[in-house]
Amino acid sequence: MKIDIIGDIHGCMAEFRKLTEKLGYQWENGMPVHPGGRLLGFVGDLTDRGPASLEVADTVYRLWKKKLGLYVPGNHCNKLYRYFLGRNVQQKHGLETTVAELEALPVKERERHSKQFMELYEKSPLYLVLDGGKLVIAHAGIRRKDIGKMNKSVQTFILYGDINGETNPDGTPVRRDWAKNDEGEGWIVYGHTPVKEPRLIGHTVNIDTGCVFGGKLTALRYPEIETVSVPSSMPYVEEKFRTFA
Repeated sequence: MKIDIIGDIHGCMAEFRKLTEKLGYQWENGMPVHPGGRLLGFVGDLTDRGPASLEVADTVYRLWKKKLGLYVPGNHCNKLYRYFLGRNVQQKHGLETTVAELEALPVKERERHSKQFMELYEKSPLYLVLDGGKLVIAHAGIRRKDIGKMNKSVQTFILYGDINGETNPDGTPVRRDWAKNDEGEGWIVYGHTPVKEPRLIGHTVNIDTGCVFGGKLTALRYPEIETVSVPSSMPYVEEKFRTFA
């Protein structure tokens, strides 16, 4: 299998387009298609904070419908889904930007985006095990012992990372560095925690290089295990990037 897995896009449509073009995709009918038949993969968090969340989500939906893209949801996807269900979710940490985009649209367009996103979310697995177990895609990662399982604690880990209940000054949860203790042969590709450079430890790769915070948008090419990035056009926010000892 040949797939290019893209980190957290967060509404950065211009960078998404540039990255796919750099990877050799050609845009046809508003979608990136690879002449060599490669697929695109997405680690979730398509929306929120960036300037074009709905366009990103719409493009990923159409790729997914045509079986040209694979998607797993992130915590921001989960929150947007709950918003579309009518749940009482707080419109902060980026959701307010996506809601503002929606509210600027005519009702029919709003309903189209809602229907599409809910279909994408409901019909996509929380994590993907591909290529006979040689590749796993999960938004914030997954413990090896949990591959093949699905329960509340596994869902929490995949969406939010290895959290301990504590919070950072900005209100985000404290996340343990699960990858440094990971041992296994199959590749686990994830995002969620912004890092300045793609982080390869053992057979894990964090490809969230903080595009929406002024870093880069990064893809991992599989099976080559090569990262490809494009710079962000967004303002740089140093404190959003995680550093590891």
